[in-house]
Formats: sequence, C-alpha cells, structure tokens
Amino acid sequence: MSQQGFSLIELLMGLAIGAIVLLLVSPAFATLTESNHRDQAAQSMLEGIRKARTLAITHNQSVMIYGINGDWSQGWRIILDISGEGAQDKNNPLLVERASDARVPIAGNWLVSRYVRFSSLGQPLMPGRAFQAGTLHICSKHEPVSQRQIVLAATGRVRLASEQTEQALCRQEKRLKSNARAVL
Repeated sequence: MSQQGFSLIELLMGLAIGAIVLLLVSPAFATLTESNHRDQAAQSMLEGIRKARTLAITHNQSVMIYGINGDWSQGWRIILDISGEGAQDKNNPLLVERASDARVPIAGNWLVSRYVRFSSLGQPLMPGRAFQAGTLHICSKHEPVSQRQIVLAATGRVRLASEQTEQALCRQEKRLKSNARAVL
C-alpha cells in the first residue's frame, strides 16, 4: 500500500532534530550579531570623528562631536561650537546627528570620554587650548573586554584598531536597585 505524507513519529523526530540544531546554533548566532553591532558602532564613531574634523576645516570654525546624553553608546552629535561652550550652549547649530539603538557599550579615557573638539585647523583641542588625544573602546556587552579601539592622535589623525584586550573602562558596575525599605 502506497503511503502519502509522514507519520506522527517521523514528524516528531524531525521537530526534535530541528530543536537540537537550533539550540546548538543560537549562541553562535548571538555572538555573530553582537560582533556585527560592535563593528557598526566602531565604523559609525570613526566616520563621525573624521566628519567632525572635516567640518571644522571646511567651516573654519571649532566643531565638537559628543555622545548623546553624555553616552557614546546612544549615538553622537556634531555641532558648530560658535560660543566655545560646546553642548551646554543650545544655540550652537547642530550639523550631524546619528542615534544608535544597538546600545553597544563605548567607553573613552578621560580626554575623550565625553567629547572631541576640533579647532578650525582640524587639531583636537581641549577648552584650555591643550591638545586632545585618547582612545574610545568598543566593549563587549558581557565582559570587560575592549574589542575595537578608536584612537585619536594629537595631530587629529583617527584610526581603528582591533585588539582584543581586557579594559578597566569597559567594566560596567552592576547597579543595585535601591528600595526605601532595605532588608539587612
């Protein structure tokens, strides 16, 4: 007698094999997705810093790039820093904004942790006219490891490095939710 279709046992075996394969592949897929988000964040930051320097030279004016809400991982904004007060002066014109929804952790050392300001000659300068150089670390979400680094030289040159190193700036402190009635 000719059979058309599958038996219930054959269908259940196929589903079981599919579930096992899915369980084996999903961690690798999550790692790949996180890696792609880090690469996109690094490229976006690199392009943003280069764009800010180019805009400073073409406008012959100080230009500043800073993290949205003080956090590079939320994205960045480039403003024309006419007043010299940076992001605090809301009258400074916004030139470019790029928001990020990937929430890739980005941490910078002290000199570039909040902003990068370029002079009209394209030199990265602090408000007191001291040169500004530093490294922004594109961090892993689950461990204190810097996967990509955006290095800003004192000359204004920006480069992308791909050294996987442990980085203290990538440590995210676990914040405990406080309750008014804490139990000791």
